[in-house]
Amino acid sequence: MADENLQLQQENAEEQLQEQQRIRRERLAKLVAQGKDPFAITRFDRTAYNKDITENFEAYEGKVVTVAGRLMSWRDMGKATFMDIQDPTGKIQLYIKINNLGEEAYAAMSDYDLGDILGVEGEVFRTRRGEISLKVDKLTLLTKSLRPLPEKFHGLKDVDTRYRQRYLDLIVNPEVKDVFVKRSQVIREIRSFLDNRNYLEVETPVLHNQAGGAAARPFITHHNTLDIDMYLRIALELHLKRLIVGGFDRVYEIGRTFRNEGMDTRHNPEFTMLELYEAYTDIHGMMDLTEELVRTVAKKVAGSAQLTYEGVELDLDKPFERITMTEAVKRYAGVDFDQIKTLEEARAVAKEHHIEYEERHKWGEILNLFFEEYCEDKLIQPTFLCGHPTDISPLAKKQPDDPRYTQRFELFIIGREYANAFSELNDPIDQRERFEAQAAAKAAGDDEACDVDEDYLTAMEYGLPPTGGMGMGVDRLTMLVTGASSIRDVLLFPAMKPLDK
Repeated sequence: MADENLQLQQENAEEQLQEQQRIRRERLAKLVAQGKDPFAITRFDRTAYNKDITENFEAYEGKVVTVAGRLMSWRDMGKATFMDIQDPTGKIQLYIKINNLGEEAYAAMSDYDLGDILGVEGEVFRTRRGEISLKVDKLTLLTKSLRPLPEKFHGLKDVDTRYRQRYLDLIVNPEVKDVFVKRSQVIREIRSFLDNRNYLEVETPVLHNQAGGAAARPFITHHNTLDIDMYLRIALELHLKRLIVGGFDRVYEIGRTFRNEGMDTRHNPEFTMLELYEAYTDIHGMMDLTEELVRTVAKKVAGSAQLTYEGVELDLDKPFERITMTEAVKRYAGVDFDQIKTLEEARAVAKEHHIEYEERHKWGEILNLFFEEYCEDKLIQPTFLCGHPTDISPLAKKQPDDPRYTQRFELFIIGREYANAFSELNDPIDQRERFEAQAAAKAAGDDEACDVDEDYLTAMEYGLPPTGGMGMGVDRLTMLVTGASSIRDVLLFPAMKPLDK
């Protein structure tokens, strides 16, 4: 019975929607027949935005301005009407009297609907109730809305619809705009931070002949003219390091990256990465730069280095903790991998702790499985995790005192990775060996392993200077400074499963 009632409600709602759309199209046809086609209007010059007027009332009071925006509410009082129009900066009230507008123009408002876009000319004043308003002298219908907005008091609450129809979300939930304004500020502050340190912003290819620079499954496409498969990039790394070989000492790129993997609150198939590389520095220089970058962006965008994220108080002003992976596993899992020397020992301790591994997994990969199971979600305050195994770090320099580990770090906050950095491997002989190990792992069934990149190896043989590099997820950083709980909240158009699937 409940299902039948729900179906009936949906059918009634659909009928009402179709009826409203029919009425709106009839009103449009009437306007066109009268020679008042709103879609024929090509320009409207405005002299102010709504927020300018409301925040600087004294400067605007008594002045005639022109504004434009979407009609969001309507209150008919007989010979006077109150409307609210919304522009990108907010809403302002319109006070429309028949004596000011004229009988013909006042009567023409009967063809307006909520959602229509209006051009307005009027005098700025304050009503007896104290609300800043425009006393309207002229109204122009600039665009006819042929679909009704979501019902006023319920708005657009369905999360799936909000993501699929972001344009509608932005109209009826204007506070959502603040997140995307801050996203733009995040990117601007990253650029400012790096530009002021003499980094050069560059652009590198999105289409690659082979996937590389990260452990991830790529999207594959086909180039018809060349008749070859190509890959949407999974990282920016290898092309940027070619530029360091070529003589650029400091480069960075902010660009879209693509990984053919699952979707959840932290992952989208396409996302925005920052990658930067600096010659003659190392992992420690990258740590200092990363810490300062995150702190600076938070202060500039959020206004403070003290943030609250999902109820957790974070202090980005304090020096970020630095801990090795083996120290973390010893602290949180009670297992000391410094005492576990062989693959057989690693497998045995994994079985004891119910860590599932595959036959192809090496010693360092099992250490990483322990970290993911026991430690990752414990790193709440900003923490640099260092000392990654060589087995999972094919592009990082080995530790000179223990080649099982590399000069690499990941930045964790709230149990989530925000950045990944290396003292970059610049030994082409060592790099070839690691590429070949990756290729073997790929042949054994590891879809995230990379192939041997011969051109990159050729570049390295000309000489890659000692280099530090860092990659950071811009979307996750935006989530942090805006308090967004899902990556979809900071992507204007996140990937969505088609409705017919």
